[in-house]
Formats: sequence, structure tokens, C-alpha cells
Amino acid sequence: MSDAPPAKPRPSLEGLNGEFYRRLAATRELAFQCCDACHRLQHPPRLLCPSCGSAALSFAAASGRGRIYTWTVTHQALVPAFAREIPYAAVVSELEEGVRIVTGIREMTPDMLSLGLPVEVVLEEVADGLVLPFVRPLRS
Repeated sequence: MSDAPPAKPRPSLEGLNGEFYRRLAATRELAFQCCDACHRLQHPPRLLCPSCGSAALSFAAASGRGRIYTWTVTHQALVPAFAREIPYAAVVSELEEGVRIVTGIREMTPDMLSLGLPVEVVLEEVADGLVLPFVRPLRS
């Protein structure tokens, strides 16, 4: 028997969702889909702008700064690949640009989370060619 933990699920690298993750891996820069007509940022990526319906979409860099909007803490390993990380938090942060993003946390524990806590996104290569966003407390 191997002591290696089971592989964690990976986001799909296909379609629009995949474009977001491929861009993270290639540029190591946080960027969201932006409507060329009304300039609204959106996440997750979509075919059309939800504000004006335009199909003219590109990607625009984001600050990565925001605040904790909500979170949940998992205390039971429903997915065996995450058993060694129990308890862990899934966090929704609202960034300065108005986009909300779901991430894990770094440099803090779930008991340190609070509504409105200032955070910043950090990008971490978690597997070969897979870069994921996480949030940590905002550094001054």
C-alpha cells in the first residue's frame, strides 16, 4: 500500500473555464474576462456579458485585492484527497473590481476568517502546469 494521498480533483482546462486556468499558468497574473463594450469584469468566464449582452470579451488584469465575502469550513473529509487538510476553508472574496472568486486560504487558519477581512490573491503552482488562486491576509 502507498502512503501517497489520492489525487485532488483538478479544474477542467477545456473551454472558457480552461482559458482562465491556462492564462494563470502562462502569465502568473490574475486576470478576469472583461466586456469590451461596457468594461464590466466577470467571473467565471461566459460567452456573453451579463450586463449588456455583448460577445466582445477579452481578459483584463485585476488587482487581486479584496475582502472576505463569505466562507465555509469543512471538518469532514468528504473527498479523500483533502483528508490531510481538515479542517479547511473555501472562501468567497469580493475583489476591488467587483468580481467574486472562490479560493482556498494561505497564511491563515479558518478560525482567523472574518467578514470583510482584507485579503489579496496569491497564485500557487499546485501541480505541474496547474496554477490556482488562494487568498491571504492583505499585506501592508
